[in-house]
Amino acid sequence: MTVKEYNKVVGLYSDNVFRFILKNIRDEEKAKDIVQDSFVKLWQKAEEVEYEKAKSYLFTTAYRTMIDLIRRDKKQGKWDEVSEQSYSHQKQYTGLNEVLQDALAKLSEIQRSVVMLRDYEGYEYSEIGKITGLSLSQVKVYIFRARKVLKDYLVSVEAVI
Repeated sequence: MTVKEYNKVVGLYSDNVFRFILKNIRDEEKAKDIVQDSFVKLWQKAEEVEYEKAKSYLFTTAYRTMIDLIRRDKKQGKWDEVSEQSYSHQKQYTGLNEVLQDALAKLSEIQRSVVMLRDYEGYEYSEIGKITGLSLSQVKVYIFRARKVLKDYLVSVEAVI
């Protein structure tokens, strides 16, 4: 990949990768770091990665970097993580976006990632498998189960009230 092609890839995909990562980890600073790390890795492998495969390489790298970060954070834990919202409950409608965010939070990391890649980013099942390292049948199962959880949660009365 040439410098010109790399710059074109940055312009085309940086926002998409950022949105995908941000939707999964909901921390803007960490999402920016992951995206930057992904582009650094792409630059380091620019001679090996073909321009046509740069998008897939970028999303795969970003996804794996995000998973590594999530695993590292789970092991470390955070002292300032507890907020008032985590131990209080509000019994009023907070808006559709909040309901959707709550629904996505009910999913496991892998389910959230495959659903976001499929339904938000528009990837095919086979592409999702390449990005996540899952088989085609695993991708389909995770998406099916995630959609079932989302449907059950979004149809429930508690989610609307």
